[in-house]
Amino acid sequence: MEFGPHLMLASLEGAVIAAVLALTAMGLSIVFGVMRVVNVAHGEFYMLGAVLAWFVTTTIGGHPALGFVAALFIVPILVGILAAASDALILKHIKYDPDRTIVATIGLLYIFQQGTLMTFGPDARPVEAPFNQRLALPWFEMGDNGFQMFWPWGLSTTSYKLFVIAAAVFVLVGLWLFLTRTKIGLIMRATQQDSETAQAFGIPVGRVYSLVFGLGAALAALGAVLVVPIQQAHYLMGGDPLLLAFIVVIIGGLGSLPGTVVAAVLIGMSDGIVSVFFSPTVAKIIATLFVTMILIWRPQGLFGKVLR
Repeated sequence: MEFGPHLMLASLEGAVIAAVLALTAMGLSIVFGVMRVVNVAHGEFYMLGAVLAWFVTTTIGGHPALGFVAALFIVPILVGILAAASDALILKHIKYDPDRTIVATIGLLYIFQQGTLMTFGPDARPVEAPFNQRLALPWFEMGDNGFQMFWPWGLSTTSYKLFVIAAAVFVLVGLWLFLTRTKIGLIMRATQQDSETAQAFGIPVGRVYSLVFGLGAALAALGAVLVVPIQQAHYLMGGDPLLLAFIVVIIGGLGSLPGTVVAAVLIGMSDGIVSVFFSPTVAKIIATLFVTMILIWRPQGLFGKVLR
């Protein structure tokens, strides 16, 4: 395959990575933006989403679409409730102190990881995609007879991967409308701006924090449900999403939702393209170097604000 079609194929793979990464990193960004909590256990909520998606689809059986649709709705709610309960039972009682919160979320990471290992075992669990038709892709090139379209061998993708991209865009637009057009979103933004003033005006800040922590975990779980038909579920799969989510949030600007989306696209696309042409290890090295340069030249991130 020539370079142009090969690059197009790599870009599509990068778009899938960017879509899932945007959902995962958005959850981390919302939690930090509102609560000022660095959630080290965020990757394990992603892992729980994938493993529970396998469990739900296996339990329901029948046509793959039935189990997948059920997992798409049930799993993020279950993981969100678990995260909200973790906030109410642990983080609330340590008063969201930055140092103790990091230690507490590290503890949650090991609890969820080892609990999943003991419950479901160490094996990787595949989930069948609800639909997965192979779609050939055209390529356009200037030839002797002018601008021509042809169909290079091997240039194709699947309908499910295109669905993942579309679903992520739909969820992100819905999340933006939720945060900017609803009363709950207004309360969350008021709490983010000044939690003490919000509490003085009667806003139940503790409940808002639990809701935000649950929402962040639910977004990570949703991303995992979408990706698990492509990548098998196992109890150690939370590490890479956590690393990439932190990279995205740092590059975009801590707590900046537009910055998170832009950075997710940049990192996801570069990860997909570099992984196809070189290796996933090189992609991670480049992303880490990018973070280092951001921290040196623009510590607040691309869209972050300088704290005064």
